[in-house]
Amino acid sequence: MIERTPVSQAIARQLQEMIQSGKLSSAERLPSQRVLSEQLGVSRPSLREALMTLETLGLIRTYPGRGTFVTDPQDMPAANSTQWRYTDDYGMADVFEVRLLLEGQLARHAAETSTLDDISLLTAATDKMEAAWAQGDLIANVDEDLEFHQIIAGKSRNSLLLQTYTSLSAMVMETQRQPIPFTALDRMASSIAEHRAIIAALNARDADAAQTAMVEHIRNTAACAGISI
Repeated sequence: MIERTPVSQAIARQLQEMIQSGKLSSAERLPSQRVLSEQLGVSRPSLREALMTLETLGLIRTYPGRGTFVTDPQDMPAANSTQWRYTDDYGMADVFEVRLLLEGQLARHAAETSTLDDISLLTAATDKMEAAWAQGDLIANVDEDLEFHQIIAGKSRNSLLLQTYTSLSAMVMETQRQPIPFTALDRMASSIAEHRAIIAALNARDADAAQTAMVEHIRNTAACAGISI
């Protein structure tokens, strides 16, 4: 399962709701981390993790020497310009490339082992992902996206392949968050359609089609983040 701090996710959700409700208005400067952590009654490390999540999703932006501000929709960053938290270890393109290799094979395995219950779970995750996007719940949108990919990975007959993928879950989630600020309505509609194409291939037990659909999906997601693989 996904390795994340539940507290930081709860904080991120709370701040997202404050932004969407207008309690935190567009271009408003957020209080310092010390003040904000006291206001919310949370630790600064958990708050810092939540703020990083919101910045990756494009809801806030930090300017050195000025502070952190709610993003003005008219001042969105360019693709591939948001903070990538694993810069010291791996580039975002590296992670996308590994996903391409691993998840294509995982999709092949899933085509051979998925049950009708698995197909139902994948369909439910995709439906929830689509609904979350329509409601502006970016955090839930990414959560359901990751759930979709993890269900498929969990069907692998190769325990080492699954273990390798699971160890990368935090970075996988980050590659799902990164494109969100640059995702137009038509791209999200295409992403949902790509999920459904993968489901159809799995349901048909067509390993070649499942691998092809998964590879295309990951390539398109990377392109949305400004990366060609």
